[in-house]
Amino acid sequence: MEERLSKLLSRFGVASRRQAEEMIRQGRVTVNGTAAQLGQKADPAQDTILVDGSPLAPQPDTVCLMLHKPRGYVTTRSDEQGRPCVADLVADCGYRLYPVGRLDLNSEGLLLMTNDGDLAYHLTHPSHAVEKEYHVRVTGPVRRALPVLNRDMTVDGEFFQAARAKLLHAGQDSALLSVTIHQGKNRQVRRMCKAAGLTVHRLRRVREGRLTLGELPSGQWRWLTAEEIALLRK
Repeated sequence: MEERLSKLLSRFGVASRRQAEEMIRQGRVTVNGTAAQLGQKADPAQDTILVDGSPLAPQPDTVCLMLHKPRGYVTTRSDEQGRPCVADLVADCGYRLYPVGRLDLNSEGLLLMTNDGDLAYHLTHPSHAVEKEYHVRVTGPVRRALPVLNRDMTVDGEFFQAARAKLLHAGQDSALLSVTIHQGKNRQVRRMCKAAGLTVHRLRRVREGRLTLGELPSGQWRWLTAEEIALLRK
C-alpha cells in the first residue's frame, strides 16, 4: 500500500518523520532510481526505495521499552558535548531505539523508547493530546500558584494550555505537586511553575497516557507488553 515516504521511512526505523523529510530534501532517498520529492508516496512492496544507495531493511517488529531516566542524562542517542545519553542505558536491549519526546538534563522519570516512528509520532503530536503527569518538588507560594497553573498562560510569547495541578504534600520547606499536561512543549512544566512564582527543585515524570512508572528503579528499563503498546496507540 502506498504511503508518504517520510511516514514510511519513520515506520521502518530509518529516521523520524522530520529527519526523513530533510533526507529527502538532500536527495538521499530515491524511488525506482529517481530522486524522491517531498510529499511523494511509495509502496515498499512494489517500489525500489534506496536511502544513501542502500535498500530499506526488512521492517522490524515494533518494540517499545520504558526507561526510568536518571538526572544527568540527555534525551538523545548521542551528544556533541560528550554528556551521558539515554541510549547508553539501553545499549544492551538489542535494538536501535529512539526516545519518544524528551526529558531535560535535570529531569527524571518515565521515558519511552521505540523503533516505531508511527507510535512515537502518535504519542508526541499535540493533536493526540496524550497526558503526561509529573511529580514536582517546589518551593514558593504554592497556594497562590495552583490557580495560575490550572489556567491557560503565555510564557515568553509561547501559549501553554492549562495544566491540571494539585497539591500532593506540603512540607515545612517545600511542597510536592502533581502536574498533568498534554502539550509537552520544551521545559513546559518548569516554565509554567516559574511563571506561577515557584522554584522547581526536582521534576519526575510518573505517567504517560495509561502507563505509569511504578517501582521501576532509576537507570533501569523494561520491555512493554503487546497489551501496553496497544494501550499507547489508543
